[in-house]
Amino acid sequence: MIQPIIRPRRLRKNGLIRGMIAENTLSKDAFIYPMFVTKGKNIHRPIASMPGVSHFSPDTLVKEVEVLLKLGINKLLIFGVGEEKTETGNSSNSANSAVATAIARLRAEFGSDLYLITDVCLCAYTNHGHCGVLADDYVLNDPSLELLSDMALAHAKAGADMVAPSDMMDGRVAAIREKLDDNDLGNTAILSYSTKFASAYYGPFRDVADSAPQKGDRQSYQMDFRNGNEALRESLLDEEEGADMLMVKPALAYLDVIQRIKQNSLLPLACYNVSGTYSMVKNAAKAGLVDERKIVMENMYAFKRAGADVIITYHIKDILQNNWL
Repeated sequence: MIQPIIRPRRLRKNGLIRGMIAENTLSKDAFIYPMFVTKGKNIHRPIASMPGVSHFSPDTLVKEVEVLLKLGINKLLIFGVGEEKTETGNSSNSANSAVATAIARLRAEFGSDLYLITDVCLCAYTNHGHCGVLADDYVLNDPSLELLSDMALAHAKAGADMVAPSDMMDGRVAAIREKLDDNDLGNTAILSYSTKFASAYYGPFRDVADSAPQKGDRQSYQMDFRNGNEALRESLLDEEEGADMLMVKPALAYLDVIQRIKQNSLLPLACYNVSGTYSMVKNAAKAGLVDERKIVMENMYAFKRAGADVIITYHIKDILQNNWL
């Protein structure tokens, strides 16, 4: 029998050699944990559609973050829910919003031990559920920019380290950058949801944030999932406008997009392991269909292998509590 000359399996013989030559590694430093804050007190309300995820009021959020810091989770992406909803979503820029209040309290309590990022979008604040100003069933781009910029400013004034516009309006990164700079907040960074697709994977999140459109959909501003070149263009445009970090959302179905952007930009690249993927894994594991640890870590390494520098995921608490890294 002819023996193979080249034997790659030699380097897969056992865990020691596999660990030594692993091409990709994960660190807790690469993860961001999304959290949901609502107005009120003593609220810690589990979300049925997302096992292990909850709504918090600012006071209970502080208590939860104490637990997270002990696990090594020190980078948070904060979403606001349950605010007053209006036609324009102008309550989003209130200094007394749930997000601004929570950021101020977290900053006062934990100082620089936390890196705080806030989601900037109008969908949870509008009575129609769209991410910008609506007229004749169409989301108006330019009138939305001022509201988004004011929202980012309110978060930055409260103490956010970074703001993350997720609305997909054209020019919003430049508008936010200008607003922050004009208010002496030039050190506040921008993580742009630069390539965000109109995706069915957001289902549980829209329940969590009470942000589903009352009419129509978001395909006129979020991206067409059939388009790869457009996906790259969107991210490169946000880089030109002054984004400090780019993002692909969702992550798992768009590994090719993550790879293309990473190959064409020198900015750090994040990906968002969204609610739909999270809940599918949780429910499949509960039903005994998959090994939760194995499938979660396989997904995390897929994101890393594709080129993501940063992973936004609801799984990170489980990963660190159970020593899956």
